[in-house]
Amino acid sequence: MKTYRELEARFARLADLGAALAVLGWDERTMMPAGASPVRAETNAGLRVLSHELLTGAELGDLLDKVDSEHNQLDEWQRANVAEMRWQRLHATAVPADLVHALAMIESRTEMAWRAAKPANDFPAVRALLEETVRLVREASVAKAEALGLSPYDALMDQWDPGLRTAFVDPIFDAYGRFLPGFLERVLEKQSREDLLPIEGPFPIERQRALALDAMRAVGFDFNRGRLDESLHPFCGGAPGDVRITTRYDEHDFARSLMGVLHETGHAMYELGLPEAWRRQPVGEARGMTVHESQSLLVEMQACRSREFLAWLAPQLRAAFGGSEAVRDAASGGGAWSETNLRRHLTRVRRSFIRVDADEVTYPAHVILRYRLERGLLSGDLPVADLPDAWAHGLQTLLGIRPPDDRRGCLQDIHWYSATFGYFATYSLGAMTAAQLFGAAAIAEPGLRDDLARGDFRRLMGWLRTNVHAQGRRFSTEALVTRATGRPLDPAIFQAHLQRRYLDEA
Repeated sequence: MKTYRELEARFARLADLGAALAVLGWDERTMMPAGASPVRAETNAGLRVLSHELLTGAELGDLLDKVDSEHNQLDEWQRANVAEMRWQRLHATAVPADLVHALAMIESRTEMAWRAAKPANDFPAVRALLEETVRLVREASVAKAEALGLSPYDALMDQWDPGLRTAFVDPIFDAYGRFLPGFLERVLEKQSREDLLPIEGPFPIERQRALALDAMRAVGFDFNRGRLDESLHPFCGGAPGDVRITTRYDEHDFARSLMGVLHETGHAMYELGLPEAWRRQPVGEARGMTVHESQSLLVEMQACRSREFLAWLAPQLRAAFGGSEAVRDAASGGGAWSETNLRRHLTRVRRSFIRVDADEVTYPAHVILRYRLERGLLSGDLPVADLPDAWAHGLQTLLGIRPPDDRRGCLQDIHWYSATFGYFATYSLGAMTAAQLFGAAAIAEPGLRDDLARGDFRRLMGWLRTNVHAQGRRFSTEALVTRATGRPLDPAIFQAHLQRRYLDEA
């Protein structure tokens, strides 16, 4: 299998370049001094162009043509690997090298400008750069569309989640848009009748960090192959065996950081669980962003906001922040730090401006808003200059609130300012997939929920390792979910989960 082995060697080199870029990206968001931005932009652009040249070169194309003669000698994993190689090359050859370089440069420039504009609430300061970013992404989307035989937006979604199409997403989002208003009103009415004692800070950052590290250990994070740092926008990056998580702390809100860390730990556990035998090969990478988001939301929302896990977490929180009085109150079943009161805080539903802080009931509305807005930006129907007003109007329509400023509106997310378009739908599709996977895991492993009440994730992670993580990109997203749960993605399962958790309905 000489041709296949040569392909493996070439894609291993490409994986090495990707890992280097990922660690440089982590450094840029956590450690790099602002003045180094122009140099880093050139470095990133150079590495991306080099990767692009290796992936689009004629020699690689010849090898992919020749490998068909070895088809009968390849096993199932190797054949899937070749299919993923072809998918990567198809996306790469659609975009010329000069456009790859231009996108890398504008991404670094726009993101650094956004970092200053967001805290200053200064959208005009970054508007021109965002306009250029949108123009270049639009150009790339058109090129990809021609090569893939798709619409430009579908071509962008395909690069984040192969096979994902607006024809699949639109009915799901439209259905949730119909479900949300009435359900939200019922939940808010129910919660208005519940006693909710305030949990008052400050919550010292060092204690928050210590608690976050303990929670990561409980989930199973391997600190020999990863670390936790701070950044303006929380993320999980690095490479599969070198995973970097970041969070941001707020002395007045411990839950924002803690739940953010648990979310990113879900991403990290997926990366750390990918098949070792296929590291540095396309088939050994994560399946796509719907599955990736399902892993973060399965940990954060399905497991770590469950009654069982919160029964374990409550004493940890009391010990970290509550003091002796809180311990005495909790022992008698009351007080702000009681298990019941903590659960009500950590599953509180409210209309809010910030996506990353939103509850799981309203979160899809934030995603639907961005999904619709970015389609307008890329089609040209929504000029960048009109984005703040369109954002405010869209949030008013979906949740009945208007952001008071752009910092809590169109400046809040990093995605568009780092040239990431076609991604947002995977957040809510991931939430729905998480509910389906968690339900299947709980049926397959009857003691799983009892384990969570002891802060023990080994049974849950074992099931995920087998059914999701270790499969890499061997199967399509639909096939992976079907094999793990017995059916394709069914959004009704997510709605049923919400009804059980928030209305106590079976």
